[in-house]
Amino acid sequence: MSQKICILCPGQGAQVVGMGKDYFESSEVARGVFEKANGILGFDLAAVCFGGPEERLNQTDISQPAIYVTSVAAYEAARAREVIDDAEVAVLAGLSLGEYTALHLGGAISFEDGLKLVAARGRYMQEAAVATPSGMVAILGADEGAVNSLCEKAGQGEVLVAANFNAPGQIVVSGAMGACKRIIDIAGEAGFKAVELKVAGAFHSPLMASAAEKMRGELEKVRIKRPERMVYANVTAQPHGEPDAIKRLLVEQIVRPVRWEQTMASLLATPMRFVELAPGRTLTGLAKKINRRAPIESLASADALNKEMVGSAHPTSKESK
Repeated sequence: MSQKICILCPGQGAQVVGMGKDYFESSEVARGVFEKANGILGFDLAAVCFGGPEERLNQTDISQPAIYVTSVAAYEAARAREVIDDAEVAVLAGLSLGEYTALHLGGAISFEDGLKLVAARGRYMQEAAVATPSGMVAILGADEGAVNSLCEKAGQGEVLVAANFNAPGQIVVSGAMGACKRIIDIAGEAGFKAVELKVAGAFHSPLMASAAEKMRGELEKVRIKRPERMVYANVTAQPHGEPDAIKRLLVEQIVRPVRWEQTMASLLATPMRFVELAPGRTLTGLAKKINRRAPIESLASADALNKEMVGSAHPTSKESK
């Protein structure tokens, strides 16, 4: 009996100069994904992914489509080499931006519409970030109640909210720059470690309201279907359903927290083979904080295509004979 597969799709922050180049060079299918994306966007996204500069790749309007395309290229290359059996993929989940990748691979959104949406999303979020000095801070060692209390103390009339529930003891807050600076000191005094993140702005907070409203209009332009496979929503940590609800949740996702820890806790309770797409291994690391024995394989490198099966969850054909 074949084992079900859960595909994990990375979000912004996973980008790195050179990402996807090994897939582009080793897989005709992956190369086709990058070339198609270049045509849709009207510029050479692949060149920025492969050669930078880093400052440009890290800008929200570039990093979001870059990660989406790299993830899809890795999936299609792995599928073509039978590292992933498409028929066994039962569940998909993506962190923030990665939710769009998951919805595309889950059959809800076409590749072209998904790419146009994430390009617009990145552009609108970048505009919102520039409009208001803001940021994000990771709070380590605190639970949701403690973080909410810290935000209340540090806010002092400015926006400061929990934005990403990544893993046990790892919650990211998002808000006005002054409030972000204050929570670093207040968290330290309370015995928690606080780390300021290098991001353009206060993602998944009310300060992204202008981006959310603009994305509402973009989403109305595209056809979204009910997913063919189970795809988890960031806002609810539950599977997506009807198309209108998907559009609503994608708008809400921009201003509301990402419930990734809750999503992964639910998924890891079900025996499955987990595969994280390129770029990076961020989601693998977060899953290991929830369950250090989590059976997760990585497609961060195209080296995975050289193996008949990745990881211990599947034996190689030689071993199974």
